[in-house]
Amino acid sequence: MREEFDYYMHHFISRFLIFIKWLFFSVLSGILIGGAGTVFHYCMAWANETRLSNPALILLLPFSGLCIVGAYHVLHDEKDTGTNLVLAAIHSGKHLPLKMAPLIFISTIMTHLFGGSAGREGAALQLGGSIGNTLGRLLRFDEKDQHIMIMCGMSAAFSALFGTPMAAAIFSMEVVSVGIMHYAALVPCVISSLTAKGIAAYFQVSPEQFLLTELPEFNLTNAVTIAILAMLCAGVSTIFCIMLHSGETLYKKYLPNPYLRIFTGGTFIIILTLLVQNQDYNGAGMPIIERCFENEYVPYAFLLKMLFTAVTLSAGFKGGEIVPSFVIGGTFGCLFGNLVGFCPALCTAAGMGAVFCGVTNCPITSLLICFELFGYQGMPYYLLSVALGYMLSGYYGLYHSQKIVYSKYKTEFINRKTH
Repeated sequence: MREEFDYYMHHFISRFLIFIKWLFFSVLSGILIGGAGTVFHYCMAWANETRLSNPALILLLPFSGLCIVGAYHVLHDEKDTGTNLVLAAIHSGKHLPLKMAPLIFISTIMTHLFGGSAGREGAALQLGGSIGNTLGRLLRFDEKDQHIMIMCGMSAAFSALFGTPMAAAIFSMEVVSVGIMHYAALVPCVISSLTAKGIAAYFQVSPEQFLLTELPEFNLTNAVTIAILAMLCAGVSTIFCIMLHSGETLYKKYLPNPYLRIFTGGTFIIILTLLVQNQDYNGAGMPIIERCFENEYVPYAFLLKMLFTAVTLSAGFKGGEIVPSFVIGGTFGCLFGNLVGFCPALCTAAGMGAVFCGVTNCPITSLLICFELFGYQGMPYYLLSVALGYMLSGYYGLYHSQKIVYSKYKTEFINRKTH
C-alpha cells in the first residue's frame, strides 16, 4: 500500500507541476498576444473606417502592394506562405521568425486600408503563431513544447480578435491534422484563449454576435431543407478553395515577377470595384453579414466575394480567408432561404457554419463558433449543416500544409495534404 501511495503521489505531483508550468506560460501568452490582437483589432477598425470615409484610397491599392512585396523582400521573407508556414512549423519543427508578426500586422492593415478583399483571422493566426513560437524559443522549450506554444498563440490571437474563446481554443488543435487532435495542447490553448478574450474585453473589443431567437421547430421537413443547403455549401466551399489556389497558380505562371503580380492584382480589384459601383466586397465584409441577418442581400454577392478575395490574396496581398468564407456562406445561405421560403436568418447562420467547415475541415470548431456567434437555440440545424459540410467538401482546404491524417469516409489512415 505504501509503495502504491508513493507511486500515485509521485505522478500526481508530476502532473500538477506540468499544470503549473502551462498555467503560467499560457497566461503569459494570452496577455502578450491578447494585447497584440487588441491593438491589431483597433488598427483594422481604423483602416476600414478610413477607407470607407475616403473611397478614393482604393486607387492606391496597386502601389500599396508594391510596398508589401518590397517589405518582405527587404526582410528576406519572400517565401513566406502565411498560415501554411504556421501549420508546417507544428508538423515539422520549422522556426517561425518573429519578423513574421510585424510584417503580417502592417501588410494586412495596408491591404484593408486601400481596399483589398481579405479577412483578419488568418493574419491573427500568423501573428499569434510567430509570437508563440518566439516565446517558446526564448524560454528554451523543447521542440514539442514549442509546438504547443504556437498553438497557444494561434488560439489567443483568434480569441482576442473574434471574441469566440471556445472555438479559438479548439481551432488551433483541430486545424493542424484533420482526423486527430493534439490534446496535450488543450489546457494551454483554453487558458491562453480565455486570457486573451479577457484582455480584449478589458479594452472594450466587442465580440461578433448575431444571436437568433424564435427559430422554426426542428422536424423532418426543416432538417431536409438545411441538409440541402449544407450540401450546396460544401460545393461552394470547394469552388472557393479551387479559386484561391488556381488564382495563385495562374498569377505565378503568367506574372512571375512578384511586384508586377501584386500591382496587376491591385489594378484588377480597382476595376472590379468600379464595375460593381460600391465597396461592399472590399475589406473583410462583416457589414454584408449583418445585412443578411436583416434579410437584405444581393443574389450574386457570394460569387462577387469569392472573386474579390481570390484576386486579392492570390496576387500577394495579405490577410485571411476566414471572414470572407463567412461572408460567402452567409450570403449564399440567405439567398437559399429566400428562394425556398425558409427562415433566411437561420439559413444565413447555417451557411456560414457549413462553408467555414468546408474550407477549414474543422467540424468541432465550426459547431462551437456557431454556438458562440448565433446562440444554442439552433443547435440541431448547426450540427447537421456542419457535419454535411465537412463530409461533402472532400479533401479541399484553404491550407496546403494541413494534413488529412484519417479519411473522412472510412476509419483509415491516409496522411495526405489538402488540395
